[in-house]
Amino acid sequence: MPHSDNVRPHENKGHLTPAHGGRLVRLLVDRDRAAELSDQSRSFPSWDLTAAQTSDIEHLLTGAYSPLTGYLRRQDYEAVCANSRLTSGVFWPLPIVLDVPESTASSLEVGSSLALRDAEGVMVAVLTISEKWKPDLQAEAQAVFGTTSRDHPGVDRLLSTTNEWYLAGDLAGTTLPMHPDFPSLRLSPAEIRTEFSRLGWRRVIAFETNRPIHRADQVYMLREAMSDGAKLLLHAVVSAAQDEDKDYFARVRCYQAALPYYPHLSVKLMLSTVGLRLAGPRESLLRAIVNQNCGCSHFIASTDLVTASGEGNSADALVAYHSEFAGGLAISVKPASRLLYVPDLDDYVERANVPDGARVLTMSDKEVGERLDTGRDLPSWYTFREVKRELRRAHPPRHKQGFTVFFTGLSGAGKSTVAKVLQVKLLQMGDRPVTLLDGDIVRRNLSSELTFSKDHRDLNIRRIGFVASEITKNGGIAICAPIAPYNAVRKEVRQRIDPLGGFVLVHVSTPLETCEARDRKGLYAKARQGMIKEFTGISDPYEAPDDADVVIDTTGIAAEEAVWEVISHLERQGYLGSGIKEEDNL
Repeated sequence: MPHSDNVRPHENKGHLTPAHGGRLVRLLVDRDRAAELSDQSRSFPSWDLTAAQTSDIEHLLTGAYSPLTGYLRRQDYEAVCANSRLTSGVFWPLPIVLDVPESTASSLEVGSSLALRDAEGVMVAVLTISEKWKPDLQAEAQAVFGTTSRDHPGVDRLLSTTNEWYLAGDLAGTTLPMHPDFPSLRLSPAEIRTEFSRLGWRRVIAFETNRPIHRADQVYMLREAMSDGAKLLLHAVVSAAQDEDKDYFARVRCYQAALPYYPHLSVKLMLSTVGLRLAGPRESLLRAIVNQNCGCSHFIASTDLVTASGEGNSADALVAYHSEFAGGLAISVKPASRLLYVPDLDDYVERANVPDGARVLTMSDKEVGERLDTGRDLPSWYTFREVKRELRRAHPPRHKQGFTVFFTGLSGAGKSTVAKVLQVKLLQMGDRPVTLLDGDIVRRNLSSELTFSKDHRDLNIRRIGFVASEITKNGGIAICAPIAPYNAVRKEVRQRIDPLGGFVLVHVSTPLETCEARDRKGLYAKARQGMIKEFTGISDPYEAPDDADVVIDTTGIAAEEAVWEVISHLERQGYLGSGIKEEDNL
């Protein structure tokens, strides 16, 4: 059965901070009980956990969310939303619930068991359902985020992706979600407490971040540790949606590369997969609870990590919120500060302490990205040589990155012809593999079962976008040439590919009358006669893009001339070097 340990004797002896609520609650059953539940689960209904839900259940099973024994019951949920406390009076800042669609909830009875499975179908826990209800998500948004405006990304995610019903109940964990990546860094609260005690650490400051550690960060952490006579837990937070986090592996390597710059046996590195809610101070204090359960005495909160952009002074908001509930936590919490480099002092100082008139140097994440994209150096005052090397490996300059050129336009506009010439010109360079995903070829080989309904057209474009994203992510060039008539799905593809490399949308804006005049296959004539249904430009709309990077009208120009417009744009953006000469395109 799941068990709840009071703080162990070695934890008291080592003076580690007690777990939240006074006990570390671990919900993994023993091997025999896990095998028994696995056999019984054949008759249980199942729910496949999302990435964010998998993160929550892992935190529940390991005790990171102590003292919770499962998903919140309705009274606890409402109390947490209203005043950040469980009905027992224990401070708790955010609802931890399991959302499922109505089709699933309607088939479940209170008292029944539900098998919870990860993305691979492995059962990680059994939920004994104690309650189910339909929440007021607008009220939850107002309570948790202080607004119901969808302009807030946390609110938009809550209202857009949350299923209609919540389930409550206790959990019996059978196995933890599998993490083949960096297993030595995936420590449970009990394991990290044991490690702290083995090392004789008494006071531990948790510094949580999802950014690489640079020189100013290291100086700041060491000063905080020395002022408190403490050691450091570098708690690296990884997105639960790992497939959307292209920098993940490089970032962890950057953390490992920075460790030698800390005094020997003064820092531990730990990795957590987190489904961020962007709930500001409430979320910062949930992260504080996780680190308290790991045995830490202090928590330096990176407010950037959990705060939606444009929310004002999130550090002040955290201080105010923490002060309101100061008695609810045994861990000391403060927002992180950023240090500035003062060349005349050859030192890093807080902004308030910069001498009058002194020159300061700082660098935003955006500028770092621009330097990496263009191949410019990252100065030694900013980062460590080994960290810079890892960033360079993960972020080659643009002329070595993968990218996608996505053509859109009416049938007969010239997309395929221009795309094929572009493929040849890029292959002449020979520095990256080039793949052409032509609309007709994709329809035959990837989407042959699809019709031309709007839903199926969108699905076809998503498939093209997925293939192109994989090519781009792995350093290749994808050239896509479908009709892609709908604006929303084109933007969706851009959002998918943009973080992985480059994305260039080319609108081949050749007018309808020109396309009809070129109609070698007679498709427009058949469409006008009603022989072809849902034909773009005739019986189905074409939504011209409002975000095209290049616009080309092929009326009266050769394909090579049109291609030069695309190549010129790629060169201006830095994706092509000097491998293509203008004379090659005459």
